[in-house]
Amino acid sequence: MEAERLIEAGRRALAGSRDVPAVMAEAWQAQVLARAVGGQLARSGPAELRTEARELSDTGAPAGTVPSHPMAAAGGVRASQLSEVGDVSQALGALAQLLGEVGIALVGVACVTDEEGLYWQCIEAIDAADESVDRVHGMLRRFAEHEHERERGPGEERDGPYGMARGPADRAAGYP
Repeated sequence: MEAERLIEAGRRALAGSRDVPAVMAEAWQAQVLARAVGGQLARSGPAELRTEARELSDTGAPAGTVPSHPMAAAGGVRASQLSEVGDVSQALGALAQLLGEVGIALVGVACVTDEEGLYWQCIEAIDAADESVDRVHGMLRRFAEHEHERERGPGEERDGPYGMARGPADRAAGYP
């Protein structure tokens, strides 16, 4: 299944989570999906994203393993259905949005729990989601820069990451 469809399914499932175990299961599902998208892009995505994608695939997993979650057995691991990442930019944007929503849901759980173990589990999951969001945003920036480079053309001058800045003095001197 395409990444954007899986991400949207995760967003709907998270929005429909009405109790703490369901929120925790969806947070786990989202993190596994982020690692799966990272793994897919590391294997077959744009070359300029492969390093960051590999790092995303390792985020939140000790030694790159996929932890088990008791709720996953009931509904299955959504990320196991991932077959492709069609539109890289849109998929990464949607993934960042999902992970942000997961973070917010986890903060809500952490704020209402009286169980110390659950509280710290939420904090660790929030940290993993934040780290994943940071990596996804880095990939989006790198992808946008690469797209801008391709559009710029090989003969154009460059001064800085987005081209040469020209002002009135340059135009008076005959520069475009």
